[in-house]
Amino acid sequence: MSDRFRITLAQLNPTVGDLAGNAAKARAAWEEGKAAGADLVALPEMFITGYQAQDLIVKPAFVAAANEAITQLAKDCADGPALCIGGPCVGEDLKLHNSYFTLQGGKIAAVVHKYFLPNFNVFDEVRLFSRDMMQGPVSVNGVRIGMPICEDAWYPDVVEALEESGAEFILVPNGSPYFRDKYETRLNHMISRLVESRLPVIYLNMVGGQDDQVFDGGSFVLTPPSEMVVQLPVFDEMISHVDMHRNETGWRAAKGDFVLHPDAMEQDYRVMVMGLHDYMAKTGFKKVLLGLSGGIDSAIVATIAVDALGAENVRCVMLPSEYTSEASLEDAKAVAENLGCRYDFLPIGKTRDAVTETLAPLFEGTEAGLTEENIQSRIRGLLLMALSNKFGEMLLTTGNKSEVAVGYATIYGDMAGGYNPIKDMYKTRVFEACRWRNANHRDWMKGPEGDVIPDRIITKPPSAELRADQKDSDSLPDYPVLDGILNILVDEDGSIADCVAAGYDREDAKRVENLLYISEYKRFQSAPGPRLSKRAFWLDRRYPIVNRWRDPS
Repeated sequence: MSDRFRITLAQLNPTVGDLAGNAAKARAAWEEGKAAGADLVALPEMFITGYQAQDLIVKPAFVAAANEAITQLAKDCADGPALCIGGPCVGEDLKLHNSYFTLQGGKIAAVVHKYFLPNFNVFDEVRLFSRDMMQGPVSVNGVRIGMPICEDAWYPDVVEALEESGAEFILVPNGSPYFRDKYETRLNHMISRLVESRLPVIYLNMVGGQDDQVFDGGSFVLTPPSEMVVQLPVFDEMISHVDMHRNETGWRAAKGDFVLHPDAMEQDYRVMVMGLHDYMAKTGFKKVLLGLSGGIDSAIVATIAVDALGAENVRCVMLPSEYTSEASLEDAKAVAENLGCRYDFLPIGKTRDAVTETLAPLFEGTEAGLTEENIQSRIRGLLLMALSNKFGEMLLTTGNKSEVAVGYATIYGDMAGGYNPIKDMYKTRVFEACRWRNANHRDWMKGPEGDVIPDRIITKPPSAELRADQKDSDSLPDYPVLDGILNILVDEDGSIADCVAAGYDREDAKRVENLLYISEYKRFQSAPGPRLSKRAFWLDRRYPIVNRWRDPS
């Protein structure tokens, strides 16, 4: 029996539903592993189908096609290392499982089913899959490898059972999506499994965007007693070869690729860029457009779009009314020029006059107010959607998490669009992101370096500019206060009493709570956007649209 074992880790980006494309990526990784003398090539959880496939995974024809793709992979990869890949499996119990296949010698040599099915945050696996009994290790070339799938390694039970049944090291295939600082959480869990089992732990995660989720990679290898010897990059596809060797104390992993990870702000920004890029690439869109107002939100969205897609694929449209300030006109044009993207100027005055005249007989005798303000926003939405339809450019919406939370956006107006890159970023953090982007440039950014967002955009008081001298603070608490209250109510699931204990005014907290609840219908119809926190609007936080409860505290 050999005392050497090489594993090729394929930290790759699958596409949900692209069985042929995902299989081709798997074959290419296997070929690279074979050329490198690997004993086993490993791909992440549910790789053949992409992850998460949601209810697509319970469609029998889709599961059958996925299984056919896996069977064909086994035949294609018969002469060389074993290939491990995640996919759906109908077990002997005739129930559907989230499974991990070991392909060797032209056939499916072993299948492991996931035991712990996550049913929180963005996960609905109890609804989609069935759990099986805990299973033992899989033998590959005489070496017994424990293969707990993702959540199975977050708890001691499965790894403990694998160690007791003879596993010599642990390979954990994952589809673990990003939220801020999640890497530390994963690492702490895997260190616990290492300490408990005294076995090397190989943690393999996928990368890439899928709807609102971005899988951040960051695969790593831990070896006893407690050393990290491999750390792959976040967000980048990478093939890495890990050498295992056996001595008198058991198997150990040798030092290999080790990439330092960026800070939380850079990772958040990268998620927004990658989320938009992959959403476009995987849906088939090539170009985007957005309304560029001269404000900070549209400025950061334009910058993200250029970094993701290139300036040639981004159209910025200024749609001024009589309330648009000269500073906003100058700032919007400066952003477009700094980024190098197309800038169109489309005043809405005549259209607004026509709508006002049309409605005048029915509005006669009423006072002008919010309705008239929102007409401006809806005219802009109409014109932007017309451009989107005419030129096949996907419209981006630009509301930050603070606005999305309290409904400070116009449905069928500035909420119109197919994707919102800053949907899960609070306004105060948008300011931080703008300053960070002006000061930093990375090779994955397609936009120019330098101060692409003028300082005046960052420093001037935010305004929707729908009436004279309007400021956001006329309708909402100042953003540091608003975001602090929202962080407690949304991200921490806290109470009004918690807000007061943190130093916020009770009336402000109650007002924000009410706005949060009555805006649910808007969020229900809003565009998707990349998840940055573990309490993002959509799958992380699901509230009823009709809801008369308010916190009595």
